Amino acid sequence: MFKKKEKISLEEIAAFHNEVKGADLEAVMKKYDREANTRHFEGIPKIIVRCMLIGFALFMVYMNLFVNWGEQIRRCLFLGMVILLIFTIFPRKKGSQQKVNHIPWYDWILGIAGSGSFFYYVVNFSEILQKATRIGQLEVILGIIGILVLTEACRRVTGIPIILVATGFVIYAFSSGLPLRRIIYNLFYTTTGVIGVPIGVCSTFIVLFIIFGAFLEATGISNFFIQCANSIAGASSGGPAKVAVISSALCGMVSGSSVGNTVTTGSITIPMMKKTGYPPEFAGAVEAASSTGGQIMPPIMGAAAFLMAEMCGVEYASIIQKAILPAFLYFSGIFLMVHFKAKKLKLMGVPKDELPKFSHLVKNIYLLLPLVILVYMIIDGYTMSRSAIFATLVAIAVSMFNKEHRMTVNGFFNALENGGKGTLSVAAACGMAGIIAGVVSMTGLGQIFISGIVSVAGNNLLIALMLTMVCCIILGMGVPTTANYIIMATTCAPILITGMNMNIIAANMFVFYFGIVADITPPVALAAYAGAAIAGANPMKTAFNATMLAIAAFIIPYVFAYNQALLFIDTTPLQVIQVVITSFIGMFSIAAGMIGYMFKDLKLIIRVLCIACGLLLIHPGALTDVVGISAIAVIVIMQLIGNKKNLKTAV
Repeated sequence: MFKKKEKISLEEIAAFHNEVKGADLEAVMKKYDREANTRHFEGIPKIIVRCMLIGFALFMVYMNLFVNWGEQIRRCLFLGMVILLIFTIFPRKKGSQQKVNHIPWYDWILGIAGSGSFFYYVVNFSEILQKATRIGQLEVILGIIGILVLTEACRRVTGIPIILVATGFVIYAFSSGLPLRRIIYNLFYTTTGVIGVPIGVCSTFIVLFIIFGAFLEATGISNFFIQCANSIAGASSGGPAKVAVISSALCGMVSGSSVGNTVTTGSITIPMMKKTGYPPEFAGAVEAASSTGGQIMPPIMGAAAFLMAEMCGVEYASIIQKAILPAFLYFSGIFLMVHFKAKKLKLMGVPKDELPKFSHLVKNIYLLLPLVILVYMIIDGYTMSRSAIFATLVAIAVSMFNKEHRMTVNGFFNALENGGKGTLSVAAACGMAGIIAGVVSMTGLGQIFISGIVSVAGNNLLIALMLTMVCCIILGMGVPTTANYIIMATTCAPILITGMNMNIIAANMFVFYFGIVADITPPVALAAYAGAAIAGANPMKTAFNATMLAIAAFIIPYVFAYNQALLFIDTTPLQVIQVVITSFIGMFSIAAGMIGYMFKDLKLIIRVLCIACGLLLIHPGALTDVVGISAIAVIVIMQLIGNKKNLKTAV
């Protein structure tokens, strides 16, 4: 470990990174990201599996661009292929030692039976449509098989939490006295269940955005983001941690996976932070909190921005516009805490002469062209599917200007393979989200939720928000970003929209934020645990540090719930400026209180006062703003005076 006051060179960072890279990062991914826990294939079986994934990705492009099939047919074909691929690629048990080129006999049966149930629906679609609720015994049995096999497939790629939630909803459906035939018909054969809106959205444009993300990653844009972050913040106090915040925000918005981004960018940033002098549990937490925050970073938001536009019935441009200020405040909060921690520990940054030159980075700014084209086309009125495909073609063209990342034939197929594989976990989770939405629709459970929370909260918005927050964190545990948002929008957002008359976008943004932070909130804090594994830190300590760093994510939703000026809703420019200033001052005060340092160390009573003053600025109102800002101003002045005295004494 280097002394805290020494600067760390990029050569030392690279050496330490290589040392960590030599460790089994793949094992970390497999442990905390089920999507990475796959079977091992070699030789011809490997080629066959690779061709299956490539074929699946290409078929999705073909289906979305060139055919006009009915929604039930499209969605059932999609899910049938997803199930077949999951049972081919993913083992029964996470972390289990698998024989090379071995698929157990029961996985063959499950894969064929599960996919066959959906393919049967495709082949007999017209007949089943005519039968409606009068489906026969065979259709009931196939529906049960399809739902059970999909559940097992989802367990393999996303884990237990979402399965427990969906099972609870199904049990409720049976306890409501509904007959088996009606439950199976609604959940399997209508567009309000498994093949409902979540799978419809996933099979149309989410899959294409995942493929786009795979091609974008192949251009080397992640390395470009990291270099840009180094150029901006690498030389400042505790620079490597600030680099982690900036780079993870940029990389995370595209990746769509908190855990995946924590491992990939964390393999570089976490060693940098440890070398600088940050404690291991803090280094892992910075990366986890920043990577998780990437999911709320416009314009992509881990593909949730496109979903939110669909669910709210508004333009995509409106969603990214409203997401800008909350994301800015979230990362400002993390950045401030990282800065205060660096000052408290007297940490240095990377020497300026060893950082990437901005003039050199400008030459590679063309790497952003695919993102610019994507956003421009969607705003200009092109369909999301066509925009994603065109942006993918631009990403391929852009790669040709970089020798290191130039797209070869093999690279092209690798990106398709990664895109196809990346779709599987999201699709399975969306299928389970469809079951949850189906039960809510079939039983009227949504109205019961609303009535229950409203009766407890009365007319108190704060209580309703807190109860909704708890629901979101529980329902969001271990669920991929896109499926996470769908579950929140289906089950929790109506509580605020119908029960509390909250604006539909504000309500959706509120539940989305709290669904996402489940990735760093104990006990199921997968992103934090992945960061801890790379940092060699205690997982639970890392998770609590990550929760502390992401405190803005627990505060900002309450800010725009009470004052929607932060989302540019029913407001004036003056109100927007006011809420941004007060919120930023509040985050400054809370960050100082959390870390225990502002311009010098803070005593416990001052720390508590800083946090309290920051929280005062959440609730809109002249009195709370004046009291909060005045108290913070007094603390800042006292800190500056005390700091000057300390400097004179030192001299």
